[in-house]
Amino acid sequence: MNVNITDSVEAQATATPDAIAIVEGHKQLTYRELDGRANQLAHLLRELGVRPEVPVGLCMRRSADLVVGALGILRAGGAYVPLDPDNPANRQSMLLSDSGALVLVTHPSAVSQLPSGNWCTVVLDAVGTATARYPSVTPYVETKPENLAYVIFTSGSTGRPKGVQITHANLMNLVRWHQRAFSVLPSDRATLHAGPGFDAAVWEVWPYLAAGASVHLVDEAVRTAPEALRDWLLANGITISFLPTDLAQHMLNLEWPKDASLRVLLTGADTLHRYPSAGLPFVLVNNYGPTECTVVTTSGTVPSGGRPGELPAIGRPIDNVQVHIVDEYLRPLQPGTAGELLIGGAGVARGYLNLPELTAQKFISDPFSTSPGARLYRSGDLARYLPDGEIAFMGRIDDQIKIRGHRIEPQEVTAVLNSHPDVEASVVVAQADASGEKCLVAYVVPAADVRLKAAALRNFLGEHLPDYMVPSTFVRLEGLPVSANGKLDRAALPVPTAENTLEQDAYEAPQSEIQEHLANIVKTLLSVQRVGIDDNFFNLGGHSLLGAQMIARISDTFGVELSLFSVFNDPTVRGMSAEIEKLLIEKLSAMSEEEAQRLLASSQDGD
Repeated sequence: MNVNITDSVEAQATATPDAIAIVEGHKQLTYRELDGRANQLAHLLRELGVRPEVPVGLCMRRSADLVVGALGILRAGGAYVPLDPDNPANRQSMLLSDSGALVLVTHPSAVSQLPSGNWCTVVLDAVGTATARYPSVTPYVETKPENLAYVIFTSGSTGRPKGVQITHANLMNLVRWHQRAFSVLPSDRATLHAGPGFDAAVWEVWPYLAAGASVHLVDEAVRTAPEALRDWLLANGITISFLPTDLAQHMLNLEWPKDASLRVLLTGADTLHRYPSAGLPFVLVNNYGPTECTVVTTSGTVPSGGRPGELPAIGRPIDNVQVHIVDEYLRPLQPGTAGELLIGGAGVARGYLNLPELTAQKFISDPFSTSPGARLYRSGDLARYLPDGEIAFMGRIDDQIKIRGHRIEPQEVTAVLNSHPDVEASVVVAQADASGEKCLVAYVVPAADVRLKAAALRNFLGEHLPDYMVPSTFVRLEGLPVSANGKLDRAALPVPTAENTLEQDAYEAPQSEIQEHLANIVKTLLSVQRVGIDDNFFNLGGHSLLGAQMIARISDTFGVELSLFSVFNDPTVRGMSAEIEKLLIEKLSAMSEEEAQRLLASSQDGD
């Protein structure tokens, strides 16, 4: 039996070298090509000093080269550290420094945005310019199960992200369970949907490449648009796919052909609120697991119809993983009683990188195990056993939150916010917006004689934090409310109103009919009182799923298809209306005069 993922992929490359491993649009990599390119990179990395236990940064967008990069780092014996290219440069520098990365592997498109530091940068392009002179045979490296495979950074309550250390043994337990649980075959076609810094990407790649199946990268144009994504899944014959919870719930509302190739839809990363209908051609599997326990801890098929009055369960522990629900003294609780969920077994990570005190606090000795050195991870999650033995997730013990699948420690946002010279004190919490979606709200106490502006705070945070950690609303307070014992009184924080919310960017009213119609669409979708032409859709509370809904309404109103890429590129009414005008002109130029007049009339009468 292969002891690490690199041996597993090499075995597939030897057995079926011409089988398709990775599909990215019209680009395909066979197992021979994937294996050879990864080996060439591995030889280069070995030359640069990469050995077992050496972290290597991997900063790339979802691509075939991302997989080549990760496999090449593992082949060299190193541990890959995935970084999102969209993170601000300050954060990239922090993560690379904290990880102790010896080398950074990146793409030509990202290299100009990356900081310099005490690491060597390798630019990996599609033609292999950097690695062409190296052999495509596997380098000899002795990688042991206890060696690091990857390090993923998660939000940290101290104000700095913390690196979770996952070993090859941890990863192989996930791979073997997944292959058994979902009967993965070489004929399967899976998807890579998650971003590179999200640990779900680990789960979406390695179980399939270790089985000789193919991994298909979801096109960016359809990635967050449910109907278009469904059509893409069907057109590409996808058999197994993971989608984050919000998106998976949207997929359950759609019509699916009975002969759909999709047989398993995996979901997780947030609380599932829906049961599937009986007529779907695939099974829905809900999954739960913190990054500290190698992506998946529990898993279970969600039945149609569901349990009356109960949210879908998070299933049962996966192979070689144990779960305990305990009280504050770590005593096991009876079924039906809520307590902290502790996780033991083969998925438990080594700990946090260079954070021994936090590791000792969260990774404790396992009193329920007779195995020497066995440990438990204290998840901080509340859960209880259901009568049938499945587990119900019930929220958090602490302030940690999840927004659209991203795990966020509000203290990390607060720490950055408090470093602004015009902020005396602050607190960041999660609240539900008018549509029921969670969003971050920052309550700020300004320094003396300072008039704070939301735009200035947002820009400051954007220099240090990824966009999903930047609050959508800033509320001005004279002082933070405290209880009788001197602690922050969260219950006394006021509801954001027009009077206490900090002003957004300077307001400029819509100037054209297209801008007016578009501003009305945004106002209705986000339940805000006004939208100026330079207000940012995402800063107002928008996100990718709402972006897909906005695009659909734009199509209904103007008769043109705005791409999600263009929305991300300039998410303002000014920018989006300019793109709509451009598309209308292109459409008009291809029409007869009579058709053009009808189109103009319909766009002017748009909702």
